[in-house]
Amino acid sequence: MTYQPPKVWTWEQPSGGSFASTNRPVAGPTHDRDLPVGSHALQLYSLATPNGVKVTVMLEELLEAGHKGAEYDAWLIDIGKGDQFGSGFVEVNPNSKIPALLDRSGETPRRIFESGSILVHLAEKFGAFLPKDGPARTEVMNWLFWQMGSAPFLGGGFGHFYVYAPEKYEYPINRYAMEVKRQYDVLDRQLAERPFIAGDDYSIADMAIWPWYGNLALGRAYGDASTFLDTASYKHVMRWAEAIDTRPAVKRGRMVNRNWGEADMQLPERHSASDFAK
Repeated sequence: MTYQPPKVWTWEQPSGGSFASTNRPVAGPTHDRDLPVGSHALQLYSLATPNGVKVTVMLEELLEAGHKGAEYDAWLIDIGKGDQFGSGFVEVNPNSKIPALLDRSGETPRRIFESGSILVHLAEKFGAFLPKDGPARTEVMNWLFWQMGSAPFLGGGFGHFYVYAPEKYEYPINRYAMEVKRQYDVLDRQLAERPFIAGDDYSIADMAIWPWYGNLALGRAYGDASTFLDTASYKHVMRWAEAIDTRPAVKRGRMVNRNWGEADMQLPERHSASDFAK
């Protein structure tokens, strides 16, 4: 039956499907809850979704590279339980989405929200994984913003209708599968002539894109989506995805703020490097 939209939309029930409880048409807190604060200057409030993994990988890469000031406390924000709507979290991110970072290294704590903004903040703060100027910096920023604009079609579009929607519908699945495959072709062509997304050097562009497109290509997202989308056919993407997957900092970053899946891949909170040994 064809859906006939009402003249004026009203919110009468949850949107349906998985994660329905995380969606509502209004902003602001639903309850009072202060955020915990640890001993480090950097306080991360997040969950190991692709957007969350971007930041934990960045922080672990900074530590791997010897930037001791990148030590951080990572606190779990369970979006299924509505932690993102607590008053403390909303103060750090009024958009109620993970990840959110509080940088307490200066006289006044600074809030940084949106994963791309956090990556740029950390890259500039430590002078790493982002060229300081010139064409090389522009190219990294090009691909960082490509990811920010493209991934909603992958997650909120394809992923939602392929896995999380309460019913399967041919039109949206085909529509978003076509777009995601186009995006993989964009990446495959880019990676055909260079080892990393923006050139010869590993950068925040790779850290932003890999948790979405690399993980799916490796068969870790949306059930059997890697087979359905034939990600193995994108040879240059697969080479890149597998190479980044072997990096020790990436392995650690995938674990942080994760509270599901295999037990040895879960580290709901992270406060020091020794936590990984536990």
